[in-house]
Amino acid sequence: MDDLVQWLGKQLDEDERVARGTGEEGRRGEPFRVFAGESGAGVIGPGVVEHIARHSPARVLREVDAKRQVLAIVQVHIDAAASTDYMLSGPAKMALVVLKPVVVALAMPYADRPGYREEWRP
Repeated sequence: MDDLVQWLGKQLDEDERVARGTGEEGRRGEPFRVFAGESGAGVIGPGVVEHIARHSPARVLREVDAKRQVLAIVQVHIDAAASTDYMLSGPAKMALVVLKPVVVALAMPYADRPGYREEWRP
């Protein structure tokens, strides 16, 4: 498990590097991509192009699926915590204490969307 955690951390580091590089277009001397759209023409730097490529619809869908799996696990514990059987509800309530920060962290990227509550902020 430790290997997986470290590997995933490196993936996130790389994604962060690429995402932060989107503001660095032109600094590296790399060519810009030109685009034309309804609102006019413009340029996209190489960092932005790489960032867009890394966040393809297929990747976003995999992330959505992964987050849904986490939420499904949390829902099982929420349902068990409502049980009148303490042998079921007790451990479920303890698990929810541990899982709450996970769900809070998963929600952070959506903090700018309608319905997000300030009390959900970590």
